[in-house]
Amino acid sequence: MSSGPIGTGPAAELANLLRTRRAELQPVDVGLPAGRRRRTPGLRREEVALLAAVSPTYYSLLERGRASHPSPQVLDALASALRFSDAERDYVHALNAGNERPARSPSQPEVLAPGLAQLVDRQDPFPAYVTGRRWDVLASNRAARLLWTDWTTIAPENRNMLWWMFTSPQARAVFPDWEHEASAQLGRFRAAAARHVGEREFTELIDRLLSASPQAWEWWLDHDVEALGGGAKCLRHKELGQIRLDHVVLQVAGALEQKLVIFTPGADDVRRIADLIERG
Repeated sequence: MSSGPIGTGPAAELANLLRTRRAELQPVDVGLPAGRRRRTPGLRREEVALLAAVSPTYYSLLERGRASHPSPQVLDALASALRFSDAERDYVHALNAGNERPARSPSQPEVLAPGLAQLVDRQDPFPAYVTGRRWDVLASNRAARLLWTDWTTIAPENRNMLWWMFTSPQARAVFPDWEHEASAQLGRFRAAAARHVGEREFTELIDRLLSASPQAWEWWLDHDVEALGGGAKCLRHKELGQIRLDHVVLQVAGALEQKLVIFTPGADDVRRIADLIERG
């Protein structure tokens, strides 16, 4: 792939999202008459401009990535016109904020916040791990390595949650509903990466991932965005069988792009995980 899909800049990423969402909507979805037969699917640019109360010329420039710094009011109007989810609305605002930041120098290697590795270890037998700004796995406890994979045995450049999810056959064995989990994770990463669009380390990761995984490439072109947050996951283990875990995601003060994720299995599964850890 000659250029990274998030490497072309915030304006191009916004343009791609606008085009994709416009093509998915029909006039009836937004209260407009169907009118004459359409040559292409979705709404016309003029219809979106009407709904958002912007000029057709300006909207056309936005869709071509040639208008930078749209106002927050314009973004909200477009989000309403195109029926964006809350996560998509937040995403376009984050992209627009990225337009206003100066180019960043190459990021320094991430350093785990003091005491965080010890905190993660103390969660056993409750699985816990920490991911960084690119979702590299920075720390994990024995329970997490037991249920996911042993991150310590993976080459540092591949010690990444997205890379493992899309390129490791083990991930498909661990997650019974792999397609749902993987596509949602990609959408959450896209939302988190909005502030880093165009930065080399993010572009390289996405280029590499999409080159290695046709499924990731297909889903990336859908421009889906998911909110980051807690919830529940189902995992499969060769000895424990299928287990359900609730989880919370916590940001680390002083290193807000480091996320501590802690999982809570049911009481019986906690005991079984503890037994497996003891057996080594």
